[in-house]
Amino acid sequence: MDSARVAHAFARLAELANGAEDQADLLVTIARRYQETLERGGTLYFAGNGGSAADAQHIAAEYVVRRGRRGASAVALTTDTSLLTAAGNDLGFDQVFACQVESVMRTGDLLILHSTSGDSANLIAAAAAARRNKIEVVAFLGSGGGRLAGVADVAFVVPSDEVARIQEIHLAAEHIIVGLLEDAR
Repeated sequence: MDSARVAHAFARLAELANGAEDQADLLVTIARRYQETLERGGTLYFAGNGGSAADAQHIAAEYVVRRGRRGASAVALTTDTSLLTAAGNDLGFDQVFACQVESVMRTGDLLILHSTSGDSANLIAAAAAARRNKIEVVAFLGSGGGRLAGVADVAFVVPSDEVARIQEIHLAAEHIIVGLLEDAR
């Protein structure tokens, strides 16, 4: 263990955060989509795998659990273990989110996907199901955006292959959007 590694990790995170400033207008665009979805009575649906699943759950909770006012309609598609394991067993893991998109989501809702690679088969299938059902897709991606960048309506891409740093920037960006929506209320 060495402090130089710690310093390097923080320096890399700061570098990526500073680079994300270039996408400020894109985050405002995404925030507007969230706001418009909620104002017309739609729901924000979040999904991801692994740490990105945890981020999806975290951000959905940010919208639902509010002090002093009613929460917004937000759901993480990653939380129902019975549904996830049934879909994984019966349909295949690549369909665990797509079957929820087709069964639960309606036109006017918004699907928000978190992926560090942009190439997760289950998220690509979810995006395809959303498109078939005229549901908009926002993606928070890493690396070069992967295949999801091409199927999302809007994609925020962190130009890195470092999974932890990508997830940290995704979470920071989502918290900024939460703040923007709070300011607009």
